[in-house]
Amino acid sequence: MSRPETAVLANGHLRFRLPAVDTSAAEARRLTRQQLRQWRAPVETCDNAQLVITELVTNALRHTDSESVGCELRLLGPLLRVAVASDGMGPRHAPRCVGEDEEGGRGLLLVCALATVWGVRPREAEPGHVVWADLPLDGRCG
Repeated sequence: MSRPETAVLANGHLRFRLPAVDTSAAEARRLTRQQLRQWRAPVETCDNAQLVITELVTNALRHTDSESVGCELRLLGPLLRVAVASDGMGPRHAPRCVGEDEEGGRGLLLVCALATVWGVRPREAEPGHVVWADLPLDGRCG
């Protein structure tokens, strides 16, 4: 899979699938920025959504054995839902505490700070799970 599979399903709803490769987080960020500009979302919401989708895609690539990741953007009234689905199993160990000087390990803390609410659910009828975050469309942090 060299190019993303992209589908605008309806007004306010975009889905795309990316291969599990290092460049996919950047591609997810690019597609998110492009779509949110078309929807005329506020600049701060665009920035926050790009950060969130980057963190969620990176986590899916780093912590699951997925061959690809599915991404979804959906307008839900005053909120933007950003979701990333992995098709592989996640880690079988508990998350570890991150040291003060470590560079990584804070992605979900950023998601939590920006989102009004976020969560994880199993995928419907397929292996893997979906991590989602709802961001305010007025650009304010959660």
